[in-house]
Amino acid sequence: MKKALVLIASAGIITSCGQSSENKKADPMQEKELAAYESEEPTDPKDTELWEPVPEKVSTGEPGTPPGDAIVLLNGKDLEAWESAKEEGAPAPWILNDDGSVTVKDGSGNIKTKQEFGDIQLHIEWKNPEEPRNDGQNRGNSGIFLQGLYEIQVLDSYDNSTYVNGQAGAIYKQHPPLVNASKPSGEWQTYDIIYHAPEWDAAGNKTQPATMTVLHNGVLIQDHAVIEGTTEYIGWPKNNPHGKGPIILQDHNDNSGVSYRNIWLREL
Repeated sequence: MKKALVLIASAGIITSCGQSSENKKADPMQEKELAAYESEEPTDPKDTELWEPVPEKVSTGEPGTPPGDAIVLLNGKDLEAWESAKEEGAPAPWILNDDGSVTVKDGSGNIKTKQEFGDIQLHIEWKNPEEPRNDGQNRGNSGIFLQGLYEIQVLDSYDNSTYVNGQAGAIYKQHPPLVNASKPSGEWQTYDIIYHAPEWDAAGNKTQPATMTVLHNGVLIQDHAVIEGTTEYIGWPKNNPHGKGPIILQDHNDNSGVSYRNIWLREL
């Protein structure tokens, strides 16, 4: 019987012909438990069953509520997880509303998380003002920067023409969304983001680009998109080595009126 080199795991399957799954990599625990062997193809189903390690149980609540292992960044009560990005260590200066959401305070500057993160699953809800205040890039413009460097655009894009790699759901100036899943002005919208941080070797050479998958209102709009570097307003992406970084929410300084609520993440 023909022999083959087989690698079995949730991270993908690698065969002796060199084919591999598109997944980025197995985590250290998966790598430890993977079985790489050269043998005849199994004929008993038990030979390909894995029983350990048993995945950790995570509690889940009603739809839209954080899972049990989530870090809650906006809880509807305060802005304790955030600080001013303009004045290091100063309290986040945005407006905390009666309904628990927070609204950009125009001209006050960006806010950032006190904690820094790398690979994450991020849930965030946002809305534009019900009555549009402007057009193009000045209509409900904000942004979510992962590691403080890589922006997923927030914009009123329901009926608002602008450059496509700058509309809602774009990885700014790099990847337009696959589709426009925007809701009308004034309605709450959701982003669910899977983000994997870039990696560098000891010499500062980039060995793995960042990637981002985004669902906008439940619709896939970024499918494991490769981030070429920082999302610059002017010029090409930059690729200076860095570690973990904060999540930054943008004040676009144009009376955007953008609000956020129910922000949580899971570290991956």
